[in-house]
Amino acid sequence: MVIFLVILAIASFIYNQVLLNKIMQQERASVELWTKAFQHNVDPIYFEVSEKLNQVVSVLNNYPEIPDSLTRLILEAESEKATIDFVNREIIQPDDLFEIPVIVVDESDFVIYARFIDEEADIQQLIKNFGAVHEPITFTISAGDRSFNQMVYYGESEMIQYLRFFPYVQFGILALLLGVGYVTYKSITRSEQSNLWVGMTKEAAHQLGTPLSSMYGWIQLLKDNSQQNEETLSIVYEIENDVSRLKGIAERFNKIGSQPELKRTHLEPIIDEVISYMERRLPQLGKRIEVRKFVASNVKASINTELFQWAIENLIKNSMDAIRDSESTQYVSISAEIEGNQLVIDIEDSGTGIDRKYIKEIFKPGFSTKKRGWGLGLSLTRRIIEEYHNGKVFVYSSEPNRGTVIRIILPT
Repeated sequence: MVIFLVILAIASFIYNQVLLNKIMQQERASVELWTKAFQHNVDPIYFEVSEKLNQVVSVLNNYPEIPDSLTRLILEAESEKATIDFVNREIIQPDDLFEIPVIVVDESDFVIYARFIDEEADIQQLIKNFGAVHEPITFTISAGDRSFNQMVYYGESEMIQYLRFFPYVQFGILALLLGVGYVTYKSITRSEQSNLWVGMTKEAAHQLGTPLSSMYGWIQLLKDNSQQNEETLSIVYEIENDVSRLKGIAERFNKIGSQPELKRTHLEPIIDEVISYMERRLPQLGKRIEVRKFVASNVKASINTELFQWAIENLIKNSMDAIRDSESTQYVSISAEIEGNQLVIDIEDSGTGIDRKYIKEIFKPGFSTKKRGWGLGLSLTRRIIEEYHNGKVFVYSSEPNRGTVIRIILPT
């Protein structure tokens, strides 16, 4: 479509220029004709002829034997001036012919005649402008033994002016069509990606359902057979907790693509549960990380508990992964406070930071700086916060080797 629109724009521009040049040639020919008519009309020879005819009539009046009809015929012929009147009436004066601004000047640039010129316009400036656009037309007036050069400066008719701006109008329309096409294409692509994403998550939730049901059965069987062995029973309970968590993850996947129900909920218990779960992962990471929390007990927001908890887990996990092994204790902190009519949540870490060129990329699907990363965690977090909770999530600040702050803003 882009190639087609570009070709159409180029072809239209070329055609417009060809048409413009032809009309300009025709207008110059019209002005040249008008100049000849003007020259014919102001040529002194016609006034000299008229004067001589009047002198002849005066001489004839001194001879009574010459019939009066002859002198009357001469006077009638002289008074009609058919040719001059025709040129003046049909070419020079009519307003519906050759509607092109014209200025006639003599050799000293004195304005002799002006046509289709605004009375308040700067004539001298118009002469300069007309001369820059079109070469003036020169004609000669003879008076006895002397001759005088006069020049006709002319501008452009309204048609030419419209045609000059027409390509820009066309380009604007084509650009609008291109923009509409691009937005439509992006919308279709985004819709396809969204449908694919939703389909994958629901399929994952469906596939997890069957083995989870089976695992609950096996766990119950282990409980019944391990009543006398406390160590085994404690292991079974831990397995049951992990299976329950898998069930919760399956439910989260199942909610992707449908509009979740939002309830006004205290955030502190949800964040405590996330921190407790993430702290149990720290020994597996082999890192010395302190998880800090600064959340008031009265902080509440309209959220979907499962999805919001998932988003916070992703952010905390991402912060933990950004911390390198170090002998000193590193930290990940989460804080929440009300600012006006907004809830502001900051997840801060003392990790490696984010390279400036990646800050706008980290929330895009498939982007990851990890060797084994799929680039879906932060993308999913953004979808949960922005599409399902009408909030915002972004990199608030980041410095190399100093850490990063991810900020979430939710309406209260």
